[in-house]
Amino acid sequence: MSIMHFFFPDTGGQGWPQIGELALAFVLSSLIGLEREFRMKSAGLRTHALVGIGAALIMLVSKYGFGDVTGGVHVSFDPSRVAAQIVSGIGFIGGGLIFVRGDAVRGLTTAAVVWLTAAIGMACAAGLPVLAIIATAAHFTAIYVYTPFNRRVLNRDFVVQLTYRVREDVMHRVFKRCAEQKFTISDISMPDTANDDDTARATLHIRGRQPSQQLYIALGEIAGVTSVRIENDDD
Repeated sequence: MSIMHFFFPDTGGQGWPQIGELALAFVLSSLIGLEREFRMKSAGLRTHALVGIGAALIMLVSKYGFGDVTGGVHVSFDPSRVAAQIVSGIGFIGGGLIFVRGDAVRGLTTAAVVWLTAAIGMACAAGLPVLAIIATAAHFTAIYVYTPFNRRVLNRDFVVQLTYRVREDVMHRVFKRCAEQKFTISDISMPDTANDDDTARATLHIRGRQPSQQLYIALGEIAGVTSVRIENDDD
């Protein structure tokens, strides 16, 4: 008996097929993690690689880890229950990646990618490598095809309520920032009077191909802008 067969016997769920499933889960999840890393997302290469191989390992444990206790008279076991906990447990990681800033919600795509990576790891460990590879390809299609498609084809209309300090040259910077972010201001309404705290409010009708959170962040970073509210957002 060779050393490898001693440590990785072909029985009990620790053979080369299971090692290959773990390796495939690690490779596919690492590919997704590299894409996230290149885009400088909060969850990058290490996170996705660990999520993928962790989900695959839990899936293998649910399939092979209870062979020594099954088969008894009073023992009943549903291996799908262990695997099902991955789906609910990964939500804790996904929830930590989503944060809200005013009216903008960020991190939804990253959380969805982490969830998908866990599913890909489960598919690898379940002996469904073709489905895992197809799902990985679908991820790259959604990121590299749908994202530019949305920006080039799907325009969005926004109604923005902007509060700003009237004594500062704010609106000039608003126009400049919108142009830099590829947004077009189609209409603007500005009251003639200022508030008691020397601020005024403007209503802007803006059209662009970027998501609403991009517009919110771009306007919120302008000096002199005190509040930004986006309404009628079709994003």
